[in-house]
Amino acid sequence: MLRRKPTRLELKLDDIEEFESVRKELESRRKQRDEAEAAAGGEEAAAIEALGTEHKSREQLINDRIGYKPQPKAGGRTAHFGTFEF
Repeated sequence: MLRRKPTRLELKLDDIEEFESVRKELESRRKQRDEAEAAAGGEEAAAIEALGTEHKSREQLINDRIGYKPQPKAGGRTAHFGTFEF
């Protein structure tokens, strides 16, 4: 296999200016997004305070979201694997 010499890269003034403009644009977008998230975070905090003492576990929140309503098993003698009663 033939080995070629490394390609020389030249950094031009136009490239530097383009890089700086793109970086500033990305920073401004990030700043706007952070400000929007901060505002939304304040609204979420207010919504959480409005709920008051109604706290649900993670499992309950998931069950509510997917519409699952677990039903307790019927009373009486149920399967107990630890005691081998059926």
